[in-house]
Amino acid sequence: MKKDLTSVMESRRSYYSINSKSPISDEEIKKIVDHAVLHVPSAFNSQSARIVVLLGDKHKKLWDIVKKILKSMVSLEAYPDTEAKIDNAFRAGHGTILFYENQSVVEGLQNVFPSYSDNFPVWSQHTSAMHQYAIWLMLREAGLGASLQHYNPIIDKEVEKEFNINPKWKLIAQMPFGTPVAEPNPKEFQPLEGRVTILK
Repeated sequence: MKKDLTSVMESRRSYYSINSKSPISDEEIKKIVDHAVLHVPSAFNSQSARIVVLLGDKHKKLWDIVKKILKSMVSLEAYPDTEAKIDNAFRAGHGTILFYENQSVVEGLQNVFPSYSDNFPVWSQHTSAMHQYAIWLMLREAGLGASLQHYNPIIDKEVEKEFNINPKWKLIAQMPFGTPVAEPNPKEFQPLEGRVTILK
């Protein structure tokens, strides 16, 4: 039975303990992504979001790239913990979704609407954030756990080369996902007073 939206929002958390299984087929995962790409809004209906879904060996290769790059950046003493985190929380999953924004679209809008030029990169980030959240919610509703990672920009060039990504696409975030094997700690909430204002 499908959950209502408020329940799905409450159950969406950052899941760092996941495995490579999935309660739904890869085709169903594609349908989730397709639905978001079709129906999530964008400024000026720019439709600038570009999504790459990595599964199987492609998913593992991404995190091997991350590990290789981090190994050259962190200390010898710190790397084992870094490697363990990536292997257990991200690489262990079923797949990873890469969120891109097509800079050709953004630049095209800047040229057509120069008075809004400074805003289009910001609105592009808004578009990506909405795609991230929508897909995160739908994955959770389907029984999958995910987290949102930002190893960009240090991995951008390697990932672009490995997966033949259009160089005009800007990597915004990575979302590893899989079947949860442990629940996250309870979430702490700041008081709503001062965070929400109603004016009549």
